Amino acid sequence: MRNFKQLKIWQKGFEIAVKSLKLAGAFPKEEKYGLTSQVSRASVSIPSNIAEGSSRSSEKDYKRFLEFSLGSSFELETQLLIADAVNYGDFELRNEILRDVDEEQKMLISFMNKLNT
Repeated sequence: MRNFKQLKIWQKGFEIAVKSLKLAGAFPKEEKYGLTSQVSRASVSIPSNIAEGSSRSSEKDYKRFLEFSLGSSFELETQLLIADAVNYGDFELRNEILRDVDEEQKMLISFMNKLNT
């Protein structure tokens, strides 16, 4: 078992989730069960899957959860781009999170590639 809280990919994912929840909290109330809910779930899924994967004993299982995390990051990126297109939430915060998500995706891919070697 790995200490997921020490992993930079988990720390960045946690930061993304916190910022995303703050951003989604500013979306219109009619989006509570729509885009707000989707942003919340996708963002929380990023560090959650890294943490869950850390409990797995095989590298194959661990990598599968990292892939789930990466998928959630792409899902979140799409939702943030939609929020941007309809001007939901704070512009600066949206762009900051998008930059963070891009960095997280690169970090996850690099980490998964290291597991293969």
